[in-house]
Amino acid sequence: MLIKGWPNPNRNRSIPQCCVIGLCVALAPAAQAQYLMAGNGPGGAVRMFNTDMAVMEMKEVRKDLPCNVTPTKTNMGFDLKFHTGYEVTIPMKELAGSENLLTIIFRVVPDDRKDDPIFFTQKVKVPAIEEEAKGDAFLQGVFDVGEGKYQVDWLMRDRSERVCSFYWDTEAALQAKDRSITVGVPASTARATELEQFKEEPPVQRSVEDPLNVKVLVNFAPQNPRSATMQPMDTSALVSILRTISRDPRIQRFTLVAFNLQEQRIVYRQEEADKIDFPKLGDALESLKLGTVDVKKLGQKRADTEFLTDLIRNEAKASPDALIFAGPKAMLEANVPTDALKEIGDPGYPVFYLNYNLNPQQTPWRDSIGHAVKFFKGVEYTVSRPRDVWFTVSEIVSRIVKSKQGKQLQSAASGN
Repeated sequence: MLIKGWPNPNRNRSIPQCCVIGLCVALAPAAQAQYLMAGNGPGGAVRMFNTDMAVMEMKEVRKDLPCNVTPTKTNMGFDLKFHTGYEVTIPMKELAGSENLLTIIFRVVPDDRKDDPIFFTQKVKVPAIEEEAKGDAFLQGVFDVGEGKYQVDWLMRDRSERVCSFYWDTEAALQAKDRSITVGVPASTARATELEQFKEEPPVQRSVEDPLNVKVLVNFAPQNPRSATMQPMDTSALVSILRTISRDPRIQRFTLVAFNLQEQRIVYRQEEADKIDFPKLGDALESLKLGTVDVKKLGQKRADTEFLTDLIRNEAKASPDALIFAGPKAMLEANVPTDALKEIGDPGYPVFYLNYNLNPQQTPWRDSIGHAVKFFKGVEYTVSRPRDVWFTVSEIVSRIVKSKQGKQLQSAASGN
């Protein structure tokens, strides 16, 4: 939840598809998230004040505490979860005075499980505000849902027991062409938004028959090369690509190389593991210092191209079942020299590139990584929407399986 003492400049912008931000408070010291109330679940008894429950049951819009509530559109994020929520404005004069406390409670009722509502709560501390304060305070909340239709009953009260309440319906639905996507939240379910993007991945039952071994090279960089920070959407998209790859049961061994072309360094490496260690990856990425350049590299002409050349030369030496690049467009001043690529030669396995590009029309030309992948007769995919992650990874794994089977047939035919 975000509170500001002036009109919010982003007021008219919808929450980004991957905006896994939960609730954050500008006037509080740190970001906060909404929480599931104790007692949620079949047969559970959620403890609430009778007055709060009465407000929800009456379903009458109240503005004892003046506020405007605007539901946000339900969209699928790059994490393959449906995100929805609300935006609230309150006149600053209504919060004026000594410290206040806003208590938000809302319940999400699945259309086909009306006897099993999910309750959320959040308390927001409001500091002392001058009586003549002008403008609006802006609050924002996000939560996750699975496929289905939902009714949301929402209320907010202050220490004076003034109440603002609102009610709305929302729906999360996959298009017919996207039915094969596995949504990250079960149908008819609501959950608190997960703030930790590098949470450990649940165990996957791996295939024991002809398992795959893949190497993944990810350029952890923002869409905007001039940005000094990784935006949540950029991080979510790249992590989602990794998670989708890691969840395929046909892959048993992973080598991960996380790098940053701007800093020209490998940030994290994990060799021949049975799963991707997301917590360690997240810790390693905290060392990124985008927007800064090592003084020693300032005098090196085309140092970024040299870094990429050495990276490809070194990582192509291994013999995985496939090499997968992922990341935003890397528009370097010079591409990897053809002579260097010829020295590497045919890697002997398929090469792929998942190019994360939210606006492919603006930069339709091939980038430096794409040029190298094309030389190896690899396949490049553009990832600009959440659905692209699912279908692209599915196709890549299928191609790897066919490539490996083809090699095995050739080997058997030759008697090796």
